[in-house]
Amino acid sequence: MPQPASVCSSAHGQEVIVGVDTHKDFHVAAAITTLGVLLGSKTFPTTRAGYQALVEWAHGFGSVRRAGVECTGSYGAALARHLATVHIEVFEVNQPDKATRRRRGKNDTIDAEAAARAVLAGRAQALPKTGDGPVEMLRMFKLAKTSATKARSQAINQLKSILVAADPQLRDQLRGLTTNKLVKHCAQLAVAPPADGATAARYTLHLLARRVEQLTREIADLQAQISALLTDHHPQLLAAYGVGPDTAAALLIAAGDNPERLATEASFAALCGTSPIEASSGKTQRHRLNRGGDRQANCALHTIALSRMRWEQRTRDYVERRTAEGKTRREVIRCLKRYVAREIYQLINRSPGTTVPMTA
Repeated sequence: MPQPASVCSSAHGQEVIVGVDTHKDFHVAAAITTLGVLLGSKTFPTTRAGYQALVEWAHGFGSVRRAGVECTGSYGAALARHLATVHIEVFEVNQPDKATRRRRGKNDTIDAEAAARAVLAGRAQALPKTGDGPVEMLRMFKLAKTSATKARSQAINQLKSILVAADPQLRDQLRGLTTNKLVKHCAQLAVAPPADGATAARYTLHLLARRVEQLTREIADLQAQISALLTDHHPQLLAAYGVGPDTAAALLIAAGDNPERLATEASFAALCGTSPIEASSGKTQRHRLNRGGDRQANCALHTIALSRMRWEQRTRDYVERRTAEGKTRREVIRCLKRYVAREIYQLINRSPGTTVPMTA
């Protein structure tokens, strides 16, 4: 069966753009020409062989230099890395807006084609995180630490709730102890096979306390891993005033292993949700907080700003000056977070920067 003219011409050197709608077990790819002609679509499994087959299928239509991939931070992360190794530039593609979906409908092929057309039109310009360096290691360590911290808090709360209704004699022995001493004491309780409510309470308290101790060791180990990675790869970030391992990790995770994908410090500020949003009306000219962006990175910047407001004299002088100008505390914090974002961007990119002056 003869191929369409568009396919034949593309196979002789015309550039082809690929769009991919990603899923857990399979990806759907669509290929278009630079004139917007749909060449075909196909489904591939999310395996190494599937990724290789996708690339070979796309090259069958012509030269592939660009690809638009949805969810490069989750389902499409492995595919994005594979495409980068075969010298295909990958762009992060947002899901189509609701108005477009209402007009055209929705299925995997339509979404894949829309991803390719977003690259062709220039709407998709964001480069994905590479996810192959120390920042990716930080992300995994921080993820595990966060879940361990939540589980530890839950176990402590459960232990205390059981103690409230426990036998008065046992409760009196543990009354007034701090949380650490309470956990240590419960972990050393002599337990016997549960035979009634009192022995069941002792048995449960013992198990919960042992769980808390295990989670505490996990958290300490993960914290040591995070600190070691930061010391080895980003010591200049830890040296900044008010920046600790957790805040540094959150900011690095937002930027990724390839922070150069953020062309300017304004891009990093927007990513962290600290770029000012204009909220002017009539004679009132003002800016408000940005409630978008990476909220964990935004929280890290907020923590740094509060620390500097309390302890750093330079920041305290800045706060006094802006307050005297009529700024509210919330507006001052917004401005301060923007300056901190600029400083952090310079440190992440290892730029030879000096202290950022607070003049505006």
